[in-house]
Amino acid sequence: MKELIDKVAALYADFEKDAQAQLENGNKAAGTRARKASLEIEKVMKEFRKASLEASKK
Repeated sequence: MKELIDKVAALYADFEKDAQAQLENGNKAAGTRARKASLEIEKVMKEFRKASLEASKK
């Protein structure tokens, strides 16, 4: 589960950097990367939820 938490943190850092670039500079490519990162974060969060539920059953 530690790996998933680290992966979420890394993905969120990438998302935040690109989202800020879009917001501050109007960088369209950064907006595309931010949207892609948000989808990846969603996938990893679902994996985390499964792992968390499994760990709570133990």
